[in-house]
Amino acid sequence: MSDPFPIAVLISGSGTNLQALIDSSDRGELGCDIVVVIADRPGAGGLDRARRAGIATEVVGWDDHTDRASFSCAIADTIERHGARGVVLAGFMRILAPDAVHRFPNAIINVHPALLPAFPGADAVPSALSYGVTVSGVTVHFVDDMVDHGPIIAQEAVRVFPHDDEEALHRRIQAVEHRLLPEVVAAFGRGDLAVDGRHVVWTTSADVSR
Repeated sequence: MSDPFPIAVLISGSGTNLQALIDSSDRGELGCDIVVVIADRPGAGGLDRARRAGIATEVVGWDDHTDRASFSCAIADTIERHGARGVVLAGFMRILAPDAVHRFPNAIINVHPALLPAFPGADAVPSALSYGVTVSGVTVHFVDDMVDHGPIIAQEAVRVFPHDDEEALHRRIQAVEHRLLPEVVAAFGRGDLAVDGRHVVWTTSADVSR
């Protein structure tokens, strides 16, 4: 049996999606080895989740760098130093510069709280509510040079109810994220995802929305 595929997880906040990945790994379902968790600020709560799980942590502070390019280079250097070959953005609120993205081609996965290409960017949930949509959802996609633009791996719809506020909708979206992201990362770790232009081809019949 081959060794688990080594990945780095990048976070900015409390790390609930990171916890979903850790829980999946603990159940023997992830098929990847989280070799490092990297935060863009020292106070990110997800760092404590990683430490409790015995995972190496690093802080690459946004405020410690002069621009996005130098910050992104430091992130990529840290990923490579820990031997990770794939990257998962799990609530990571920074945009990686193209040079860093190109160092991990078709190997950076992001989870976004909307059905892309609708509502890209940091304010997806309030934007969906303001627009008045009746369906929002979750997108897991590969990262490219543009914001929330790379090839879509999986999507799942989440109903928007008439009296939803941002907290209620975000809570239901997160419940889907916590299930869908580990399923996609597991498929990636098994080598079951192939990118063909804008399309991601699943090489098995994994039971994931796509």
